[in-house]
Order: sequence, then structure tokens, then C-alpha cells
Amino acid sequence: MTVIQKQATSPIAHLTPEDIEQIGVELDAIRQEILDSRGASDAAYIRRMITTQRSLELGSRAVLLASIFPPAWIAGTVGLSIAKILENMEIGHNILHGQWDWMRDPKIHSTTWEWDQASPAAQWKHSHNELHHTYTNVVGKDNDLGYGIMRVDEDQRWHPMYLAQPLLNFVNACFFEYGIAAYDLELGSAKRKGLTKTKDFQDRKKAVLAKIRKQAAKDYVAHPLLSLPTGSFLPTLAANFTANIVRNLWSHSIIMCGHFPEGVETFEKTSIEGETRGDWYVRQMLGAANISGSKMLHIMSGNLSHQIEHHLFPDLPSNRYAEVAPKVRALFEKYELNYHSAPLPKQVYSAWHRIVRLSLPNDWLATTTPRNLPRQLRILAKMTTGSRKDRARLQDVLTEQATLQAA
Repeated sequence: MTVIQKQATSPIAHLTPEDIEQIGVELDAIRQEILDSRGASDAAYIRRMITTQRSLELGSRAVLLASIFPPAWIAGTVGLSIAKILENMEIGHNILHGQWDWMRDPKIHSTTWEWDQASPAAQWKHSHNELHHTYTNVVGKDNDLGYGIMRVDEDQRWHPMYLAQPLLNFVNACFFEYGIAAYDLELGSAKRKGLTKTKDFQDRKKAVLAKIRKQAAKDYVAHPLLSLPTGSFLPTLAANFTANIVRNLWSHSIIMCGHFPEGVETFEKTSIEGETRGDWYVRQMLGAANISGSKMLHIMSGNLSHQIEHHLFPDLPSNRYAEVAPKVRALFEKYELNYHSAPLPKQVYSAWHRIVRLSLPNDWLATTTPRNLPRQLRILAKMTTGSRKDRARLQDVLTEQATLQAA
């Protein structure tokens, strides 16, 4: 999806400046209604969720003490995987957003919480809360778009290295927590700008490495050693590794579904100059996608299945997103905007389709059929091995082919 400002027909062309500001007013009213009604039931929800997660983790680790027996390994691994997902998604992510700061509980506060994740909470809050949520889907400003390693827009010039991005994305999904740690550290940017020797970078790098050591010692040393007397050292080690992979794959999939599916809009960097509150709201509305499903899916996703509502109101308690979603959807319908929502399998497929499509030259996938595949592969080979001038010439051929096909 090319940036909204360069589309032939803009999905917001029918909105007047007055409409956009009125959208902001109506969304502010929805937000204030929830702020005014937060109370004991919300506090009970997050405390109950934390107790449930800790009990599940403790029970699963206890079962893994006997993980030399396959049934115990399976039960313990499944339980630990779920516990890690809950800790990251519904608990850690949302606490670090400050959603529960209003409780004034120092144990459940964005300034004190540290999560089961390779990235230190302080660094994640900067890259996620301050940058991603401010510059959502703005190409060149929101590094969550492709995490700085993938092509995410047709206007990004295609290069042969992008052919590897589906594989790179899969590897990133498996070890997502470490990819996020490197991303929060701004490792790539620091290398490009020659800032890796600065005190600020070195201090942040030490914090990341210390956190990784702590996580590795817990999962791959301490808990396996506790299983040593029962002969379950290696099974427990494998269970912890598996649970971390499962957690990483799940969280990566949920996050991809929030911003990467086909039809989610991206924006030019210049478009946010002079952006009003209403403009910001509209960008959040069009730059996110929801996942439809059961209450359990919403909890396991950290309620990021309500990604649209989360981006509109990142500081509201996550358990209230389901309540505000119908009101937000009604606002979309009132102003004739696309409320992007679909089941998990469909959103995952759509996000991966976009990653594969953009790993290839523009229009290559759309113009390829079983009948013309040999010719298309020859074009791709020439674009991969040819010069920049050759790539530009062959791209024109693909664009012309796509235009004729659409006529």
C-alpha cells in the first residue's frame, strides 16, 4: 500500500477539516467517559490477571521438575508458554503504557515494572510509547514499520537484498525479543551514524546485555539446574527454549496483524507537519487493524486485537477496549472510513502477503501467473543481477504490464 498522500483516490478525501476536528472531539469524549469510570473492577482485573499469570508460571515450572516424563514436559511447556504470553502481552505491555498508573500502586506502575523480555523496560517505552505511538505508520519516522530492516512501501526503491525479507522476518519472529532489544537500542541507526562509541550508546548497550544475561540465567541456567535432581535438566532447558519461541512467534504475529495487513494505510513524513489532534486521531484510525475473535483471543493478544482502539487510546485500561470498540466502529461508519478488522488467520496471511509482495519489485507478484512464470522469473533474475538502470527499465515494463492488466 503506497502512502495515502500519493494514492489516486484518498480514503479521507471526502472529509473536511471540520469533519476531522469533530472526529477528534467525539473520540476525546469516548476517552473521557472511560477515564471517569475507571474504578475497583478495573483494578481487580489487572490484579487477578497478574495472580493468574504468576500461578500458571509457578505451577508450570513445578511440573517441569519432572519433565523427563513426556506428559509433564508437554503440560509444563504449554503452561509456561501461555504464562509468558500473558506476562508480555496483557500485563507487561499494558502496564508499561501507563494504563494502570492511576491506581497509584507502586508494584503495578509503568515506572517500576520490569518484564520478562530481553529489552529493558525503559528503552522499550522510549521506542514504543514515545516514537511508534507518536509517528504511527509514518514512513521514515515510525521505525516499527519494518523495524528498519524491511521494505514496507512501494515508494521505497526496490533492491535485490529485499528478496530475503520473508526469511528475515521469520527469523525475527522466532527470536523476536532479541530483535526488539536491538531495535530499542537503535543499533542499526547507531552503526550508520558512527555513534556506537558514545557514552549514551554504551550505557544503553550495557543495560541490554545485563537484561539478556538475567533472562538467560533464569531460563537456561537456574530453572534447569533445579530439575537436575530428577534428571530433567535437558528437558527443562528445552521447555524454556520452546516457551520463549512460542511467545516470540505469537507476539510477533499479533503485532504484525496490527499494522502490516494489506489495506492498512501509511503516511508521508511531511504529512504530519502542523498535525492537529483530529489529524492524529484519523492517522491512528487508518494506520491500524483489528483481529476479531473470542474473549480469550483478546486476553492472549494483550487486547492488541483491538489495535485501532489501543492506538486511539493507548493509556486506557486494556480490559475496556472491547467496551469502546462499538462506539469507535460507529464513528468510522458515520464518517465513511474503513474499520479494518478480520479473524486472526486472515490478518496473518494478509500481513505475510504484504511482506512477500514488497520483497519483490513493484507489480511483479500481481502480474505473475502460472503461464507467464518463466518470463517473469527471467525479469526478476535480470533485476537482481543487473544495474540500477536495468532495474528501473524493467520496473517500467512491470508497471506497464500491470496497467494493461487492470484496463
